[in-house]
Amino acid sequence: VQLQASGGGLVQAGGSLRLTCAASGRTRDDYSIGWFRQAPGKEREGVLCISRSEETTYYADSVKGRFTISRDNAKNTVYLQMNNLKPGDTAIYYCYADTIKRYWGQGTLVTVSS
Repeated sequence: VQLQASGGGLVQAGGSLRLTCAASGRTRDDYSIGWFRQAPGKEREGVLCISRSEETTYYADSVKGRFTISRDNAKNTVYLQMNNLKPGDTAIYYCYADTIKRYWGQGTLVTVSS
């Protein structure tokens, strides 16, 4: 399984970005997919994930009400809509997929200026 993340960039506080994670290869039908992030000087933290049945699980309370995850199963693609971004959201965002094991995509940098 290969994961391609994209959509990062520089945005001012209060702005929005949409990250995309596209899966390819031998993907099973029942995998969940989600995002971690790693801010400068901090450990990687889980953000949220979405199951095959589109149930969302939030791991970071700080993003509730601002981040929304959705998936297009036909395209094996997941979208992370990030609204009302804050400087504290600045990080490299990594998508992952859980099938028979966990696969990681490359990171995409999100920078939120104050």
